[in-house]
Order: sequence, then C-alpha cells, then structure tokens
Amino acid sequence: MTLGEEFNILFNWFVIHFTENSGMAFGLEFAGKSGKLFLSIFRIIAIGGIGWYLYTLIKKKVHAGLIFSISLIFAGALGNLIDSAFYGIIFSDSYFHLAKLMPAEGGYGTFLHGSVVDMLYFPVVQGHFPDWFPFWKSEEFIFFRPVFNIADSSITIGVCLLIIFQKHFLKETNQTEDNTVDQIN
Repeated sequence: MTLGEEFNILFNWFVIHFTENSGMAFGLEFAGKSGKLFLSIFRIIAIGGIGWYLYTLIKKKVHAGLIFSISLIFAGALGNLIDSAFYGIIFSDSYFHLAKLMPAEGGYGTFLHGSVVDMLYFPVVQGHFPDWFPFWKSEEFIFFRPVFNIADSSITIGVCLLIIFQKHFLKETNQTEDNTVDQIN
C-alpha cells in the first residue's frame, strides 16, 4: 500500500487506511530525532516496568482478569516498540510512493527511529457541523477520526478493562493477600 491509500471493508464504516505514525498517540511528536530516541527509551523502560509488574502479579496468583488486562497493555506496548524499532531499518521511505522491503541502500531510519504503522480507521458518522454551531460552523465532522493498529487496540482494551473492573479485580486481590497473611500467622 502507498501512504494514504484506503480500502473500504465495510461500506464506509471500516476502512484500511495506511499511515505511518512517527510519534506517539494521535501523532504527537517530540522534537526531531532526539525526541524520537527519548520516546523509544521511555517505551523500553515502561515495557520493562509493566513486564516486571506482570511477573509479580502472576507470582502472587491474583485475579486472572487483572493479569489479562496488564498482559494486553504489555503486548500492545511491546508491539508498538518492535514496530518503531525495526520499521525504519527494513523499509525505504514511503512518502508518495510504495515503500520497498529491505532496500539495497538501507531503510529510511536507524534502530529506534522508525514509525509505527497504523491502518484501522472507523469513520462511523460523517457530516458537517450546522451553520449555527459557534466554533466549527459548516466544517466537516467525523466521529472516531483516529487511525490506529492492533497494538493500540490491545492497550486500549486493557486499560478499559482495568477501569471497568478495578473494584472486582482489587477486591479479589486483597482477599487473596488477606488469606495468605492468615495462613502465615
């Protein structure tokens, strides 16, 4: 696919839209190459912390839902890191033409300086703001405009599960810890 190319899968509600995200969520970027390196190092540290936390949760035998939620976050973060670490090395620059896999001249970026490929786009509702709307009158409106990937979905689902079921996860986790303390005493 070329940059910006689209394939409609389910009418106009689900679209495969090829884009490269060189920053973080919603395309936000830090300053240049040093910012990208800082972001990549931050991702590595965060993934290490999440992995260590997941390991301790598994050892404590906490609620399976909590382990599953943290695992989704870990897997999504790791997937995005792998994508950004190697995508720039193995592909040529894809602006306005088709990217080449393993080009002879090398990729467009170095280790940890690549982009993350986002392709899932769900423009569920499209239209225009009414003329009477104060700030964006007559401008185009698209509900759920972000383009994302499976790793982003994994992170989002994991965080949503934590938010929705936190009382249930933590209640059972606290009961397990209380039973362990009672057995020790």
